[in-house]
Amino acid sequence: MTMTSRLPFRGSALAFRGSALAPALMSLALLAACVEPTAGPAASTAPVPKVDENVYLATMDSGITIPALPVEKIPETYRRQVVSFKTDQPAGTIIINPATKLLYYVLGDGKAIRYGIAVGKAGFEWSGEAIVADKKPWPRWIPPKEMIARRPELAEYDEVGQPGGPTNPLGARAIYLTSGGRDYGYRIHGTPEWQSIGRNASSGCIRMINQDVLDLYNRVKGGEKVIVLTASGEMPKGLTIPKPVAPKVAAGPAVAKPAQIPANAIPALKVLPPPSIATGAAATPAATTPGGSPATTACPRPLVNGLCPPATEGN
Repeated sequence: MTMTSRLPFRGSALAFRGSALAPALMSLALLAACVEPTAGPAASTAPVPKVDENVYLATMDSGITIPALPVEKIPETYRRQVVSFKTDQPAGTIIINPATKLLYYVLGDGKAIRYGIAVGKAGFEWSGEAIVADKKPWPRWIPPKEMIARRPELAEYDEVGQPGGPTNPLGARAIYLTSGGRDYGYRIHGTPEWQSIGRNASSGCIRMINQDVLDLYNRVKGGEKVIVLTASGEMPKGLTIPKPVAPKVAAGPAVAKPAQIPANAIPALKVLPPPSIATGAAATPAATTPGGSPATTACPRPLVNGLCPPATEGN
């Protein structure tokens, strides 16, 4: 991490201290000392990080304490710092490299402020150009419907959202992005899970350490270009948005299938003989022949309606 020295300005002023130009030169030197000389005309003039400065101290913001972080546990690559950065993009542009998990705020003159970030998990990566459309302090977090479908325990925040605070997933600040005038739900935001920096951990948003997102938030004014490189670190050739991930459907209770009964397991039905018809006296069982069929007897009288009439007295 290097910064341009301001000694030449001070030396010039001291060399002319005894001349009539000294007061004017001293004023110019002091003015130059308040503005980082590497900053371009469109970039923020907020102070940039100093060499070996610990920028992860505890701070109070809107009555909420942002705790200090153990800087020794944050890899040096992911700590906020000024670096050499060659680009043809104008000062104020934000360039995000998912491959290296780094975000660059272009200062101009070959310099940028570099921040460590966390990016989308597998299946949630995106690339393309966007603009800073809005920004909010301690934003309310409303989980997308797709996320609630994947994680039903978040249903309590549906529509109403989770108020801003130290445990809110959006952290201390949120910078809202749109592409082609459309909001795809992507944000640059803080996170209480600072250990996730340097990983593929989000659902597509760009996570930053809370102290870092505060710094970037104070630099952007709105309308800045945001370029998200491809997963391999190349310039995007258009907007690439992943397809929504289908929620996992919980398996229901197993439904027992009806047992298959073999065709020959049920005995064949036997056809019973028709009932005997008797008139007058109670019917007596018909005699059967040895073969099992009812025995037939000759009627001594003429049949009436196909039946043998009963005997009458006197006959």
